[in-house]
Amino acid sequence: MTSRRNGGLVRPHRLPIGIAPWPTRLELTMTSMRRPRWKPLIAGLSISLLLLSGCNPARSGDQQKFELRFAHVTSVGTPKGLAADFFAEQVEKKSSGRIEVEVFPNSELYGDKDEMQAIQSNAVQVLAPASAKFTTIAPSLQVLDLPFIFDDPDEIPEVASPDTEIGKAIYANPDLEENGLKVLGLWDSGMKQIHSNNKTLKPEDMRGKKYRIQPSDVLRTQFETWGGIPTPLAFAEVYSGLQQGLIDGGENTYSNIQSQNMHTVQKYVTELDHGYIGYILTVNKRWYDELPDDLQTAVDEAADEASEFNRKEAQKVNEESKKTIEESGGTEIVIPSKEERQAFKDMVVPSEYEKYRDVIGPEVVDELLERNEKRG
Repeated sequence: MTSRRNGGLVRPHRLPIGIAPWPTRLELTMTSMRRPRWKPLIAGLSISLLLLSGCNPARSGDQQKFELRFAHVTSVGTPKGLAADFFAEQVEKKSSGRIEVEVFPNSELYGDKDEMQAIQSNAVQVLAPASAKFTTIAPSLQVLDLPFIFDDPDEIPEVASPDTEIGKAIYANPDLEENGLKVLGLWDSGMKQIHSNNKTLKPEDMRGKKYRIQPSDVLRTQFETWGGIPTPLAFAEVYSGLQQGLIDGGENTYSNIQSQNMHTVQKYVTELDHGYIGYILTVNKRWYDELPDDLQTAVDEAADEASEFNRKEAQKVNEESKKTIEESGGTEIVIPSKEERQAFKDMVVPSEYEKYRDVIGPEVVDELLERNEKRG
């Protein structure tokens, strides 16, 4: 993977092959004495047609090259980090190097607070933000922040497929299109766990404690219902916030907890599986629309393959991270009983779903409630 700084588009600086340099005044005079006057007119017309044929760079030949910057906030070894590198490799391979990709992990280029503005301005072309990041421009994507919508990661491809109501809210979201964005796929980070310095087995254990959340109204009211104090904080600032006592705990996947060393400053991780972190693979629509058709296909295929790769890696990486945390010896992993987990669920389902019915969409909420009844 390489990087280009010229905006991606290579334009020729010379006349196309087969077009001679402009003749001198003397040559023109002598030529006009020997040739009929209609021949220069045809020659000029030919030159104009040749030059005009190169005026649409988005649909022209193989010499065109494009730059793709992919920024994200997680570490390289996380499900998102691994999938980002895989996606980059596949894009370069499928485009035969005509799209040159550079990946910026771990908030190197943009962080939580400015990455959405960066993709809308085309400063980066691709992001995979957590669904909560879209709250201000596409509020209905908070559907993925609702509690207990999945019991197991294996359910996700079916429940969030493009032909379900949830999938339509993700892949055919009009608010995203209005803001110049296009969805390429849904990536998993995994199921969320509660980490803190006090053992958490019932909602009352959270009362009065500050928990880091992503900036989502759904997450805010969820933690308030449990008695906690929701505190939005950038991902890169969580470790220092825990270390300095600005927050008491938070929610995250095993891979994010371990990769950011959060477990080293937390005594407990409660395996609640109460929520899901889904990353929405997103491209700047203007950049995408300017690609030739074959390169759009290359990006689409790379995104599909990266999504499949991500699902497999997410489960594996989270299992490995859980084992690493356990073996560290400083953090206890707490497994609630079925009844203890149900107590958390009863406080927020279906009340949280109904509270955001108009924001998320009645059809989506109805589908979720129907699924919840079938699961029991």
